[in-house]
Amino acid sequence: MRMRALLVLGICLGLAACSGYRQPPTAFHETLTQPYLLDSSDRLRIIVFGQDDLSNTYVVDQAGYISFPLVGSVAARGKTQQGLASEIAGKLRQGFIRDPDVSVEIDTYRPIFLMGEVQNAGQYNYVAGMTVQNAIATAGGFSARAQQSNVDVTRQINGEILNGRVPISDPVRPGDTIYVRERYF
Repeated sequence: MRMRALLVLGICLGLAACSGYRQPPTAFHETLTQPYLLDSSDRLRIIVFGQDDLSNTYVVDQAGYISFPLVGSVAARGKTQQGLASEIAGKLRQGFIRDPDVSVEIDTYRPIFLMGEVQNAGQYNYVAGMTVQNAIATAGGFSARAQQSNVDVTRQINGEILNGRVPISDPVRPGDTIYVRERYF
């Protein structure tokens, strides 16, 4: 009788440990309402009105910089599109162009990554408004063994890497890593 009670207790504790739901930190969802911050691998279309030679597409490198003609390296990581446009205009104003009008648009967001129980794990392009479910569909859908109600997402926020378990209806941010867990039954 005592052995049976210990066995049942062990099974209950094991199942409770398997669920392992981790509420994501509050900062995890706060980023969804804040302005988009540029980072490595973002591809930007920078337009300097009236200066066709300067208007082009630039990629934010691994160090977080873009190389812009006339002014050299410009820090882009952690800035908004408007912030980067203001900085480039300020540098161009220093002896190159009298009153530059600069616009920064995102040509291609940095990629997202899908791992675990999906048909085709890998790197995929982010599309504005994408949810976890959309991202999984891009990867060919769930595998036969996938846990389909929620996933683990790793997201970098202000230089800090945060993890959280979210439902598949949650929005995805550029640079997110989505891990689909295996179900047990």
